[in-house]
Amino acid sequence: MATLQTLNFDNSFVRLASCLFTPVKPQALVQPFFIHANPQVAKLLELDYSAEELVRYFSGADPLPNSQPLAMTYSGHQFGMYNPQLGDGRGLLLGEVVNQQGERWDIHLKGAGKTPYSRFGDGRAVLRSSIREYLCGEAMHGLGIRSTRALCLIGSKEPVQREKIETAATIVRVADSHIRFGHFEWLFHNQEKLLPSFADYVINRHYPACRQADKPYTALLTAIVERTATMIANWQLVGFAHGVMNTDNFSITGSTFDYGPYGFLDSYQPSFICNHSDTSGRYAWNQQPSIGLWNLNALAYALSPLIAKNDIIDALQNYEKVLLAHYYQGIKAKLGLTTDHDDDNNLAFDFLDILMKNHMDYTRSFRALSYSGKEDKFCALRDDCIDRERFDNWFKQYQQRLSLETQSDEQRQQQMQAVNPKYILRNYLAQIAIDKAEQGDYSEIDILLKLLQQPYAEHPEFERYANTPPDWGQHLEISCSS
Repeated sequence: MATLQTLNFDNSFVRLASCLFTPVKPQALVQPFFIHANPQVAKLLELDYSAEELVRYFSGADPLPNSQPLAMTYSGHQFGMYNPQLGDGRGLLLGEVVNQQGERWDIHLKGAGKTPYSRFGDGRAVLRSSIREYLCGEAMHGLGIRSTRALCLIGSKEPVQREKIETAATIVRVADSHIRFGHFEWLFHNQEKLLPSFADYVINRHYPACRQADKPYTALLTAIVERTATMIANWQLVGFAHGVMNTDNFSITGSTFDYGPYGFLDSYQPSFICNHSDTSGRYAWNQQPSIGLWNLNALAYALSPLIAKNDIIDALQNYEKVLLAHYYQGIKAKLGLTTDHDDDNNLAFDFLDILMKNHMDYTRSFRALSYSGKEDKFCALRDDCIDRERFDNWFKQYQQRLSLETQSDEQRQQQMQAVNPKYILRNYLAQIAIDKAEQGDYSEIDILLKLLQQPYAEHPEFERYANTPPDWGQHLEISCSS
């Protein structure tokens, strides 16, 4: 196990062209203190740590040995409009840690203070948003979805002005990459001559198999398309809404990136908008598949000097095929179906239509369906439905379809419960954790982290965390402000 003083850093990004970043030292937090650490992420880094050391090195009080902090340069499309100069306005890439398995992990400090890209911002993150990102990265990982995660959460007494006065905090984000679609967009518009070398860097680091292809850059775009399609399909299957699907918030590795005003579906409303700043509904939950393709088109345009037009078209055409194949496979698994029959998709969409028209909870309904052999638990699903005649007709069809399966009811229930989570990070649960943390009580963060790391388990002692939101938690407004 390494210590924070002996982490095995190999900082490859800092060896790229100097226009791609600016070296910046973190600004020390005022009166920093330890809030929480994630042992699972520490294990990825093979790190042995103490709370005191985490505060010392990640509050900006002392430089982390062998790190080379830098603010990345990139641009991006924000709500469909191109912004030519974005960059890390409050985050710093400290470096890349390589563990004994050869895995390379970016260590990133979010809320580290002003950088040349802060514009009019103060470079800080607040406790509220830091808790939300800390928890959601782990929630998505627990659901089996590629995501950034976080090593620890550090608080501070430093006041920060947002809609109201809040306190500053930092999280230490750990990711396979911090390279965004917006990096390629910035190079295309500003340093096109560097596009080949940067694409080579991405291939060598993240997609080495593409190096052997006849057209490595086409293979790179194709791989990013496929990973992005899989990521979006996974979002739709668990009812996750990102909220700010700007191209600078899309990772080139297909990992969920930059958690802001996200939300999970409570009642099944396909037009759900989790970001109250999204007045047009551009990033509504049911728009996410099309926006994923929109963003990939922006990336492809930035790569157009390297890839022939016909090859770009072919790569982008894979998106819908991969997304739909992954989604249909996933929705069938959520219904406990392992064989293929013609009406399977209709059966699934009829169930979703029942959920929508009866305002039924997305996560709880699919989980309850897995209890269909256990009357006491399954009856709650039928009771939630207003139009019970339609539900009964659908359920009769569902039982007929299940009769074509070969596994036992018990096997089917186990398989369904392995893909239908009992626990998700509902906004009201995150808000309770935030409210308590603002009073100095971090116990809710600890409970949620453990539940979200195993969201498919029963955890009977925490049954209340699977409940639907109370009245006050049903329409929480979440903004980009952090």
